[in-house]
Parts: sequence; C-alpha cells; structure tokens
Amino acid sequence: MMTVHEVSKLTGVTIRTLRYYDEIGLLHPADVTEAGYRLYDDTALEKLQQILLFRELEFPLKEIQRIIESPAFDRNKALEQQITLLTLKKEHLENLIGLAREIKKTGDKSMKKKLNFDAFDTRKIDEYAEQARASWGNTPAYREYEKKSKGRTKEEDLDLGRQMMDIFAEFGMIMDKDPGSDEAQALVKKLQDFITEHYYTCTKEILAGLGTAYGAGGEMNTNIDAYAGEGTGRFAGKAVEIYCR
Repeated sequence: MMTVHEVSKLTGVTIRTLRYYDEIGLLHPADVTEAGYRLYDDTALEKLQQILLFRELEFPLKEIQRIIESPAFDRNKALEQQITLLTLKKEHLENLIGLAREIKKTGDKSMKKKLNFDAFDTRKIDEYAEQARASWGNTPAYREYEKKSKGRTKEEDLDLGRQMMDIFAEFGMIMDKDPGSDEAQALVKKLQDFITEHYYTCTKEILAGLGTAYGAGGEMNTNIDAYAGEGTGRFAGKAVEIYCR
C-alpha cells in the first residue's frame, strides 16, 4: 500500500488531483485509515495509469470514467493508441530540437533568408488524438453498451455487476475440474449470454479479449479473485480460451 503522498511523488499527479479523482468517483483509494489517510494498492495504481493514458489523449474526465468502467473497455487498444501518440510527440520534439540546433549553428541571418515553421506543426498529433477519442465512441460494442445502459441507475448498474460476479463465483466453485469440462464451458456460455443481454453483443472475439483480462493479473483479475476466490480469474480465463477456440 502507498499513501497519497507516495503516489503523488511516484506519478507526478498532485495530491489535490488525486483527492479530486476520489471525490468524483474516478479513482478511489484501496483503503482509508482511521486517521483518514488514503492508501493505494497496485490495482488502484494500474487504474491511475489507465486514466493518465487517456488524459494524454486529451479525454475529458467524465468520458474517461465512462470508458474504463465499461465492460467494453479494451486496455490493449488504449495502450496501442498511447504508444502511437507518444511516438508522434517524440518525433515532434526531435524536430523542434533539430530546428533549435540549426538556428544555433547558422545564426539569425540564415533564419531571415528562409523561415521554417514546419517543426511547430502539431496537426498530425491533434488529428490522431481526435481519431483515438472518436474510436471509443464509434465501436459497435460501445454504442450498444451506451444504448442498453441508458436510463439505468447507479444501483442497477451495481446490481448487474454483482450478478456477473456471481457467475465468477460459480467458476470458483468448480476450480477442481478441468477448464474444458462441460460444467466450465456451460458457465462460459452463461457469462457470454449475460454480457450480451445487459451490455453488448459478446462475440467470441470480444469474449476472448475479456478472457485474457480475467487471468492477466490486472485490475479485473484482482476483482474476480477478491470476490470468487484466489485463482478464479485465471481459471475462468482458461475456460474462455478453450471455449473461443
């Protein structure tokens, strides 16, 4: 566990910002001491990392919260976008550095003959960031999720989350069996149908991506194991992998 001061020092995010994220429900600490000190575990830090990735893409906080709390959230897609954006920014900075060195080397006289402002052009970065933002709202799964979740109260969303976790609890109760067994495969089908009914059409392709996240050691894996028992996420993920094959 890390204190809010330690997280701020590690990430560069101000304490005030971390407190604000907690207040608006974007990032809650893992625990709060009796003295009122916020404590953050690895799962909370991973979520903070995801938030910061989207902030680099200039997403509004409300949109970030809606995306990362959606069952349609694809962490690998977010990382790929971040890598591309950072690469573009790196190229932009290298161009600026090259221009500054050229000015230093040749002096002002050369600049007066041929002024060069290409290095200041950020249109490529801006266009990519805009495309990335649009991609999250334009996927069929996300549009369907927004349509199905429209009008649901926060309590109803929480209840659906609990119902889904109850399915994982059923996985936890049969971990002594083979993930390819009839029982495990029937639970995968039950999970797929639940997601399709309440969130978006869960194709085998989408389900395979979710299954990877179930056992990958990240936030989703941690939440499943905390609710259904240690090792459940990995077991469910393996069952999903077999089902999707």
